[in-house]
Amino acid sequence: MKNKLFWFSFGLLTVTAMLLASCTTSTSTSTSTSTAVQTTAASTASQTITTRTTTTTSATTTPATTTAGNWWTKLGTPQYGGTITLRLDRDVVNYDSYPGAGMSINAAFMEKIHCDDWTLDPAVFDYRIGFRPNNFVKGNVAATWEITDPGTYVIHLRPGIHWQDIYPANGREFIADDIVFHYDRMYGLGGGFTKPSTFASSASIFKNLKSITATDKYTVVFVWNTTNPEAIMENMQTSSSDQFMENSEAIKLWGDVSDWHHAIGTGPFILKDFVSGSSATLVKNPNYWGYDERYPQNKLPYVDQLKILIMPDNATAMAAMRTGKIDVMSQISFANAQSIQKTNPEIVQLGIPLGQASTVDPRNDAAPFTDIRVRQAMQMAINLPDIAKSYYQGTAEPVPASMTSRYMKGGYGFPYEDWPQDLKDQYTYNPTAAKQLLATAGFPSGFKTTIIADAAADPDLLQIVKSYFSAVGIDMTIQTMDSPSWIAVVRNSKKYDQMAFPSSGDLGFTYEPMRQLNRYLTGYTANYNMVTDPVYDTFAPKALAATNVDVIKQALKDANERVARQHYVISLLQPYLFELTQPWLKGYTGQNNAFWGGTNGPQLLGFYGARFWIDQKLKTSSGH
Repeated sequence: MKNKLFWFSFGLLTVTAMLLASCTTSTSTSTSTSTAVQTTAASTASQTITTRTTTTTSATTTPATTTAGNWWTKLGTPQYGGTITLRLDRDVVNYDSYPGAGMSINAAFMEKIHCDDWTLDPAVFDYRIGFRPNNFVKGNVAATWEITDPGTYVIHLRPGIHWQDIYPANGREFIADDIVFHYDRMYGLGGGFTKPSTFASSASIFKNLKSITATDKYTVVFVWNTTNPEAIMENMQTSSSDQFMENSEAIKLWGDVSDWHHAIGTGPFILKDFVSGSSATLVKNPNYWGYDERYPQNKLPYVDQLKILIMPDNATAMAAMRTGKIDVMSQISFANAQSIQKTNPEIVQLGIPLGQASTVDPRNDAAPFTDIRVRQAMQMAINLPDIAKSYYQGTAEPVPASMTSRYMKGGYGFPYEDWPQDLKDQYTYNPTAAKQLLATAGFPSGFKTTIIADAAADPDLLQIVKSYFSAVGIDMTIQTMDSPSWIAVVRNSKKYDQMAFPSSGDLGFTYEPMRQLNRYLTGYTANYNMVTDPVYDTFAPKALAATNVDVIKQALKDANERVARQHYVISLLQPYLFELTQPWLKGYTGQNNAFWGGTNGPQLLGFYGARFWIDQKLKTSSGH
């Protein structure tokens, strides 16, 4: 099966038509057949909150006959059986929602309230980035939900969901009290829990949640301290790893479920084996409640197993991909994608926008970076179009990023094409002007500085930046740290004294707008750039007080322009990375969080893993 390398030049993303996520039956249809789209998070987002409903259909265990007229019929008939094997680049350390942070595979056996729309045509929205507009979110354990009055969010659970038949839950029904238990425990809201988890507290996601109550067996009422519908929906539908529902009996018995032997949930897979630093094996839950929204008589999951191989070394993982030992590999550079195209042209390659733009991050509270002229000079010293052409081989747009990714269209953010010319000039390669700015700031001969680089970041790109800085008199010494040490020194303790180079940059965000507005708030946990800007600090409160999405969009635009004009960080580019999949893995088209989710693990592993399938005839004929 021959496949071409899919790559993106100057923002045109070509994808094969595929499907996406849901836990409810969609009632919308699309007549679009285009497969060459640059769909972004808010391109068709509704500004109203509507109630979602689910249609329950009788089930069978055999694939349905393909139905003419649905966009997904060309994808073939799903098959049962087989194993999906994926790779994680670090060890699994977390089996409990409470700690939140750390590599987790909870998503395979635990579930959340919401999920993606599996019936939605990717020509409309393809879920390749983290942000999900509210009208492209469906119910998972929730059947329907609604905002009944400002600040009150009500969900109605699906009857008939059961915990896995594992002690001490023993297959009992999942009910509203289980959701109350989770949020009480996570955020210290009651039920004997008075203090939020460290992760939940630092994440600030649910700080505006006032109370949660089960009004009957299947109804849960969330009361918020905000009346902002966008903020409420973002919080309820976040992909954060602390939103998976743990079993109350297990917590009461063991205190937590940090031991993998105690892993239990309502999800499609059951964790059967784990070897630290090596592998995890999950088998299908025979009592799983879910059915395929495209083929409603098909009980999920399709595959018999999920096999997770822990491979920190990229070369080892690439070799496993080449020999068919793993089915999918994420976050592949353009160079590696080209390499594997030459040796294995049958492997499918999907271009995915990097979740955040690459950046160089100076401490805004440390000299000489307290002077905006220095930060602006550093930006003007870098030739972004040349990096796009020479280093990324035309697979990155040659323009700077602001806080919000340009892939979040529909009025969210402040894309480069909308910038006024005077702002564009500040990002145009001009080493002469850069030297003049440095001289005006008191550095006619430049200055010496240091940068702490995450070992997981791009060292070759940093060397290019070093050479550009050197040309204007900035002598930058590079110190590299392994990722855990870098996170401890830079993000957690903020003990670096000059600059940092992260593996995931600090511009071009593709996550929820309300969360983005927190990023550079004075004193905010993730503000390790140490920005203190009273003007920026006004944007998040303004958005939070809004009662309609237009006010939020304006606040986000204003925040983006402030970030761009103040040069909190030095913008590089937001390139594409590539997803590699074996031709026998069906259903996957780069859906965000299906197989890769950064340092916290894939947050939709169970949802998508249950719906993808293996073409076993094709796999066998390929010699595997």
